[in-house]
Amino acid sequence: MKKCAYSELREKIVADAIRPVATELRLIDAADLISMLRFECHGNLSDLVSSAAELYFLPGTVNLGSGGDYKLDWESAPEVILDLELKPGGVTVYAQLALRGEEAGLEINHIAFQHPSDDQEENTAYLVQRLNASRFTCAATDACMQIAS
Repeated sequence: MKKCAYSELREKIVADAIRPVATELRLIDAADLISMLRFECHGNLSDLVSSAAELYFLPGTVNLGSGGDYKLDWESAPEVILDLELKPGGVTVYAQLALRGEEAGLEINHIAFQHPSDDQEENTAYLVQRLNASRFTCAATDACMQIAS
């Protein structure tokens, strides 16, 4: 994505939103993720991403994109890069999530707004609103717990 004044802010917003998903994915052994990428087991990877995301987002919000990549050599820790598609209703974010060692990073490749505004700040606010609306919240979880009991 061509970087512009609001790109860094949007990357931070999306990275903060999917931080718990990245944490869940980092619980999976890097060798397993690399083998799935190497042998093109995209269905298995998609299931893992969906399982990690279903704890925090509504179904279909965070999905595996077209696959991913990895960096593995003798002199450094492994790095797994997963293509993600986030679809929080009215917005589609195409990003790459890099998982390495004790950290994760996110790079947005493209953001598509279903009905974009000419005002970029309004688009950014809409992105925040849609991401928040697609998350499971403590209040919603508490209400579900009360209904279940």
